[in-house]
Amino acid sequence: MNKEISCTNLVQEKLELLKQNTHNTVNSLLEDLALDLATKIDAKIEKGQEIGLLEGIPFGIKDVYMVQGTLTTASSNLLKNYKSSYTASAIQKLLDAGAIPLVKENCDSFGHGSSSENTIFGAVKNAINPDLVGGGSSGGSAVNVAKEYTVFSIGGDTGGSIRQPAGYNKIYGLKPTYGRVSRFGLMAYASSTDCVGPIAKSIEDIRIVLNVISGKDIKDQTTYASIEILKDNISKNNTIKTIGYYKNFIESEVISSDIKSDFLATIDKIKAKGIQIEELDFFESETLVSTYYTLAMAETASNLSRLDGTNYGSRIEGDNLKDTYSITRSENFSEETKRRIVGGNQVLSQGFSDEIYLKSLNLRDQITANFEKDFNKVDIILSPITPNSPPKIGASLNNPLTMYLSDAYTVGFSLGQLPTLTAPKGTEIGIQITAAKKNDELVLQFANFLNDIL
Repeated sequence: MNKEISCTNLVQEKLELLKQNTHNTVNSLLEDLALDLATKIDAKIEKGQEIGLLEGIPFGIKDVYMVQGTLTTASSNLLKNYKSSYTASAIQKLLDAGAIPLVKENCDSFGHGSSSENTIFGAVKNAINPDLVGGGSSGGSAVNVAKEYTVFSIGGDTGGSIRQPAGYNKIYGLKPTYGRVSRFGLMAYASSTDCVGPIAKSIEDIRIVLNVISGKDIKDQTTYASIEILKDNISKNNTIKTIGYYKNFIESEVISSDIKSDFLATIDKIKAKGIQIEELDFFESETLVSTYYTLAMAETASNLSRLDGTNYGSRIEGDNLKDTYSITRSENFSEETKRRIVGGNQVLSQGFSDEIYLKSLNLRDQITANFEKDFNKVDIILSPITPNSPPKIGASLNNPLTMYLSDAYTVGFSLGQLPTLTAPKGTEIGIQITAAKKNDELVLQFANFLNDIL
């Protein structure tokens, strides 16, 4: 340890960058908490005590996670003054490891969006070109990492909300296997696909953070005990023999010619290293998107029913209780959130649930079975992250359907609950690396291999 900079100075430096930033990434700064924690770490260093891997490392938190005593707004009007009464399990593990939270980060309201424009704090601007969207819904988290305002950030991924903004800002973003990391203290969007994951500039940072936040949690019954991922294990690349890709993703009419040609050139480079390539068949993009959004809207309609101004949120009084509920929700929810709640209530309603919701559950089972079959043939599946490069700010808001279709290449892996990593390689918006359930280690191992050959 060279002691070239104190923890307090590092934290102050990052806080200043966050204060000055013009990318709309900040919902609230945790300045007092951060500086207090930094002082304690400096005291430990002064005494010559041992410092852990994450001690004193500044990080950001997507503003959908509870951190006791801090504002947790979900970038929404309804919760703009809501303070957390407890701390999310994943965040608590990072605090216990000595990491220092700096900021609650801008995102699409309640995770509803693919561009981080659907927020009361103003659209998040892309780290590379501020005329473009930052991606969503974890846009603020991705931009903060890309601009080095934070060392890493904790995002949330329901249908691509870590992977897509990571790609748009040329950094790493991991959606772990569903259940590897506790969702306790994360505001639920769609409970069956919500995942807590890290966004960082290196594979090693992703590995370190993932190890800290993983594990069984009695507060989340979907969690499981996982084995620590060792640095040596992900530096080997001799275990991966076969790579697959979905040819209908690449032959689709919607994919841009640049992303298609770059992706196929990357496949050729992998093949040249002696790895076998398999073309795989999968469901059409429209089927994946409609299945995902049917289930996600149904779950979010159910999850957000608690936000009525009685227990949580900014209440607007009406003439009677029913009127109060109605006005509170109508005035405080964004157009996109209302669209998803109405859609969700529709597919769950009598006369529609059998025809639409149950059919989507059946399709989800078929998608999962398809993945199991594919992973009997291949070790890794590669895919583009989105069909196109990031749109200009304002373009997505005019056409919600275009925004939904931009998730075509991410939502299938969410429905399958698979570990999937965005790596800033292979195309202008990166590449998506996916392995079988609980095989997160293999995803990181292949990302290291791509680093060596691209």
